[in-house]
Amino acid sequence: MIDPRRRTALTSPAAWRRLMLGGSTLALGLLATPVLANAPVAASPACPWKAAWASSQMLPDAANALPGGALDDATLRQIVRPSITGAQLRIRLSNVFGTTPLRIGRVSIARSADNASANIVPATLKALTFAGQPGAVIPPGGEWLSDPIAWPGGAFDDLAVSIHVLAEPEGQTSHPGSRATSYLTSGDATAAATLTAATRTDHWFLLSGIEVTSCAARDGIVVLGDSITDGRGSTTNGNDRWTDFLARRLAGRAAVINQGIGGNRVLLDGLGPSAMARLDRDVLAQPGIRHLIVLEGINDIGNLARRPDASAADHAALVAQLTGAYAQIIARAHAKGIKVHGATILPFMSNEYYSPDAASEAGRQAVNAWIRTSGVFDSVIDLDAAMRDPARPAYLNPAFDTGDGLHPNPAGFRAMADAVELSLFD
Repeated sequence: MIDPRRRTALTSPAAWRRLMLGGSTLALGLLATPVLANAPVAASPACPWKAAWASSQMLPDAANALPGGALDDATLRQIVRPSITGAQLRIRLSNVFGTTPLRIGRVSIARSADNASANIVPATLKALTFAGQPGAVIPPGGEWLSDPIAWPGGAFDDLAVSIHVLAEPEGQTSHPGSRATSYLTSGDATAAATLTAATRTDHWFLLSGIEVTSCAARDGIVVLGDSITDGRGSTTNGNDRWTDFLARRLAGRAAVINQGIGGNRVLLDGLGPSAMARLDRDVLAQPGIRHLIVLEGINDIGNLARRPDASAADHAALVAQLTGAYAQIIARAHAKGIKVHGATILPFMSNEYYSPDAASEAGRQAVNAWIRTSGVFDSVIDLDAAMRDPARPAYLNPAFDTGDGLHPNPAGFRAMADAVELSLFD
């Protein structure tokens, strides 16, 4: 506890510097970030902040992680496509899965000249700041917003966000299933028009969101899902996930925020945190959200199908646990004023990895029946009906199948988006 006689003395910047120079690592990190009392305070925007783009964060496995030290004194340029625009823009950086501070030197944003390359449009380049400073120290488990900037771009512009990382934290924070190419080079290249000799990687790291102020756009839509939502089966840099097609149908009138993770389950962690574990961060904490589409459960059913000892009681228990989890998601979203739309689970009978049997298909049908008839969801989006083979309803329509019996191809993703009634979001 600070002695009351010293309180006044400690309010001066010089006194704070003396206090923080006690030698701890935390003190050094604090020195890199201005004291809040001295930071510029922006006026509240007349129009509210809304999520324009986001990606779910996770700790990547060895196959999807960057080599150790790759982010030490390195610039990472990543291409993303927000689905709405606004007068002001800010980004959100994430160290959610880091166990030591993430030290950022500089960050810039520009329009991408070509979303399949590291080239930017130099005239659009803007430096971003954090509390008026060019960089930030993001503590373990934390996320950091940049200061707002005026941004004249439009919806569906490809944006290049360049992050100069001074020191890589222990534990990478990533979205492996980007279906977009990122570029990594040494040193501070945040102002470079292109990145020569950059390493290419089809993953996102550290960037968890872009937000804009908008009075014109409606409150947005988050899609909570697994690899089908994440875009497995879409084309790299093609922006042809089902959420991309849905966003283009909405034509910038509302954002569609893709919070899918490959292999994701509702109940248990897998390649990333479960839907229940990430609901607060990925959905409820997003600004300017009015709607949630839930398309999750196929991996819960499929993982049980891989258990040779699974009994009828196990399948019945899973159905009860899944529908109970959906009810929890709905209750928590409703408490935040968010409408929840239940999407039925797509067929997967021919998938070789899961090799579902009759009990697994009965479980899927039972879950879908609950989604359709329980009345707990605000509405139902019947993707099962839109995507199944008319001749064999337990199988994915061959016209929409990538070939694995589980993941749709781009034509299937378009059909999924077309199956959504836009009037749900009025």
